[in-house]
Amino acid sequence: MHTDRFKVTGGQKLSGQVRVSGSKNATLPIIAAALLTDEPVTLTNVPDIADIYTMQHILKFLGVESDFDGSTMKIHAHAIANVEVEHELVSKLRASILLLAPLLVRNTEVRLAFPGGCVIGKRPVDAHLSAFEALGAEVLDDKELLHIKVDKLAGKDFTMTEASVTGTENAVMAAVLAEGKTTIRLAASEPHVQDMCHFLNSMGAKIEGIGTHTLEITGVKKLHGTEYRVTSDYIEAGTLVLAAAITGGDVEVLDVVPHHLDIFWQKLREVGVHFELGESSVRVLPSKDLKPIRLQTAVFPSFPTDMQAPFMTLLTQANGKSFIFETLFEGRLQYLYELEKMGLDFKLINPYQAEVCGPTTFKGREVQSCDLRAGAAVVLAALAAEGETIIDNIYYIDRGYEKLDQKLNSLGAKIERIK
Repeated sequence: MHTDRFKVTGGQKLSGQVRVSGSKNATLPIIAAALLTDEPVTLTNVPDIADIYTMQHILKFLGVESDFDGSTMKIHAHAIANVEVEHELVSKLRASILLLAPLLVRNTEVRLAFPGGCVIGKRPVDAHLSAFEALGAEVLDDKELLHIKVDKLAGKDFTMTEASVTGTENAVMAAVLAEGKTTIRLAASEPHVQDMCHFLNSMGAKIEGIGTHTLEITGVKKLHGTEYRVTSDYIEAGTLVLAAAITGGDVEVLDVVPHHLDIFWQKLREVGVHFELGESSVRVLPSKDLKPIRLQTAVFPSFPTDMQAPFMTLLTQANGKSFIFETLFEGRLQYLYELEKMGLDFKLINPYQAEVCGPTTFKGREVQSCDLRAGAAVVLAALAAEGETIIDNIYYIDRGYEKLDQKLNSLGAKIERIK
């Protein structure tokens, strides 16, 4: 665990142009899906973040060749070792759960320790296991690890137990090489799920209904190698837009897929932020007199849970009371206590709901990043704060945002990385 911190000098208006990196949440399932073929795969627009290196470390343990130069990743899974993937390897990376399907498909058996990752409440694995069972796998009872076996995967019409993103991704990876036709209902439809499906189709899979909650998959005998460009990160795009808005800046954010953020743009308008959408960019203009709103998270295409903390930080600058309802993860509002140290007035109604009173004049303090998106929230507050803010635990931020400090500094922020 590295112990870097950020020292942020607030009060700078951001201006200029900044480019969004490839999506972390698309790259990780795509890396897992690359293991479904024994032919070489090349991925471009891969973000240079800690989670990618952690995943690469697990690939090495499985005997899979991979090479990553900071934006292009080459993967060649000639064969995959049928070994137990230990807790120490998967404890840092929640997305390692995505290895269940490819390991099961390639080896007819998988033994994987329960994965770790961000501290944002319980994330059960039932959705994954019931999908595998629907496709003909046997889940063996083991308290210590996930142990699944299968003779032959067979297509089936089934409904997910919830619209789980990684659960849907695992179900799709298992179904593309299953015999016959599979229909997955209540499938998650987030942009990163869509991107993994497009990637699999580029390898010869037959997936229809991409972007909807019902996926129809015709199993194929074999998948081939491919070259694929990962989609841009809509959560990072949203975070950069919010950084411009909270500092009253004038910033153009490039490499955006606007329709990935339809509900986000709607909420920004409601708050009173001025912006202009282009085909693959957005320009944020200085805005005054922000209005309070009610913000509720839900599965795509509703408001994304990963944007809740950064967006809430903007709402601290609105004139009046805003209400936040986090419907997906308990424990996701803990960052409000960090913002309270900087001057926020809020009321936690229960673990899922809070009321925030604005406008807040943030004062620089020593705070910490409690999880990846909470980390982005405290960075945004620090940009708007008077004086200097020290942010601890930026390990979380580095896990999911590529060079966030450098990107913001290129727009005029003053963020120093200190050991």
